[in-house]
Amino acid sequence: MMNKEWVETLRALRVMPVIQIEDAKDAVQLAQVLNDNGLPAAEITFRSEAAAESIRLIREAFPDLILCAGTVLTPAQVDQAVEAGADFIVSPGLNPTTVKYCLEKGIKIIPGVNSPSQVEQALELGLTALKFFPAEASGGISMLKSLTGPYGNIQLMPTGGIKPANLMEYLAIPQVIACGGTWIAPTEAIRDNDWETIARNVRATCELIKG
Repeated sequence: MMNKEWVETLRALRVMPVIQIEDAKDAVQLAQVLNDNGLPAAEITFRSEAAAESIRLIREAFPDLILCAGTVLTPAQVDQAVEAGADFIVSPGLNPTTVKYCLEKGIKIIPGVNSPSQVEQALELGLTALKFFPAEASGGISMLKSLTGPYGNIQLMPTGGIKPANLMEYLAIPQVIACGGTWIAPTEAIRDNDWETIARNVRATCELIKG
């Protein structure tokens, strides 16, 4: 279960950089750029073979960085992520097998939901911190507001289609603790080692959040 301390940690961040690293050799430099420019956090997605090794290298170099594993689909990936040093797990959907596995082992997980039925399934499992995914494709702000009407006690991390132009509208919803940000460190920029572009994205995002 996501405890209050972790919810508040995410709420203080406001944005979680969602990152796909194709080559683990780029992981530490990327974490350095995020940390130095004001966003000491990363969700490393299991969309590439380099995910677990990237998490391990980042954790060794930055013990205090808020580090989670994203796009986790199976208990085996949960084990890989936790062994590598991930603080918590994020999944695109609500797979009861994976969620129960995490709960049994005391591992924090934020599963993805985008409908009332999925929210109720999460609540039945004892979870209130959830990922709203894919946010824009699932109805965006209006759908999010509709969900938080009957389920006022949930805490949400919308991800998918969120960008600087609509970020603050999402963050204005009280139940939104943070937004997943894929725009901050695009895969192409990481592949090209274009650290200055990523640094600019981080700084611009931090300035936007601070108003």
